[in-house]
Amino acid sequence: MEGKQASPRIGRLPAGTLDSICDVPGVTVGHVTLDDGPIQTGVTVLRPHAGDPYRDKVPAAVEVINGFGKSTGLIQVQELGVLETPIALTNTFGVGTVANAQIRAAVRDNPQVGREWATVNPLVFECNDGYLNDIQALAVTEAHYGQALAAADRVFDQGAVGAGRGMSCFSFKGGIGSASRVAGGHTVGALVLANYGRKPNLVVAGRPFGRWLTDAEAGGVAPAVPADVPGAASKGEPETGPEKGSIILLLATDAPLDARQLRRLAVRAGAGLARTGSVYGHGSGDIALAFSTAYTVPHLAERGMPALQLLHETRIDPLFEAAAEATEQAIIHAMWRAVTVHGRDGHMRQAITEAIPDWSAWLAGNPS
Repeated sequence: MEGKQASPRIGRLPAGTLDSICDVPGVTVGHVTLDDGPIQTGVTVLRPHAGDPYRDKVPAAVEVINGFGKSTGLIQVQELGVLETPIALTNTFGVGTVANAQIRAAVRDNPQVGREWATVNPLVFECNDGYLNDIQALAVTEAHYGQALAAADRVFDQGAVGAGRGMSCFSFKGGIGSASRVAGGHTVGALVLANYGRKPNLVVAGRPFGRWLTDAEAGGVAPAVPADVPGAASKGEPETGPEKGSIILLLATDAPLDARQLRRLAVRAGAGLARTGSVYGHGSGDIALAFSTAYTVPHLAERGMPALQLLHETRIDPLFEAAAEATEQAIIHAMWRAVTVHGRDGHMRQAITEAIPDWSAWLAGNPS
């Protein structure tokens, strides 16, 4: 279990009760974590509502910030503007397996799928956890998806859990993080799978935290932390070549937005990402998805389309601010709630709270 540790507070907007994506009504999250020597990986599943997402589709949109990634299902979301399955997160080589599990679940619940009805669009996001995890072992199974789905709840662990078990962030331990912000009478929640960034670029609450650390390490002041990039071949390898990490950014809101407006909301996740020091590097797969729980779209035309009043465009700015702030906070939570993980071939990622126990003093500009 990952503890809910103290972490830097981002921004000025109020958070929801849980300060997580599950502050948006109906949203739940579950994990399966694989922690066995060189196997450091897992699956995370987000359910947008408690019903059947194929029969009651959720409006959604995708924004590909930098497309160095192997996620599946994005094209149809871009075209049709709806989700048909829960959202799954896992490692790069687990995408096909988890997609098969989503297809089997949809067919089990709706035997008409692929016959009388259209096929289902599985939606699986990924990051490469191969620095800590023996990704070639293909350890993720279809059963793991089902277990994570069954575990979905409003309260869930963050940090080095589920799909985040083997992820790295700014050369520290990364993983799953979540946060929420309330603005304009609505809630925006974020969930991230953080596996990106170079340590010197790390910015925390507007402060150049990574630059301070690397300058201090060069002068022998701060504890030395391995400076290799996510996915580097060995500990201690200098930060050279293209960035090899990725991040998945999920946004949920209870505001009544259509797919076009949700794409605009997804774009603002990139603002929160940039505030942490990301430059959307060449080798980084940075993908954002936003969805609304305000209504669903029925699979069967006979049921009729929902009658609703969408949010007026001139009232959307507070949601944009909430999306950026919740995303930034979720990334901080992913790092500050993680634990140190030892993985394959002696590789290790240290939790930032263990590497820099006096991090609050560092942020105040007065390291001990």
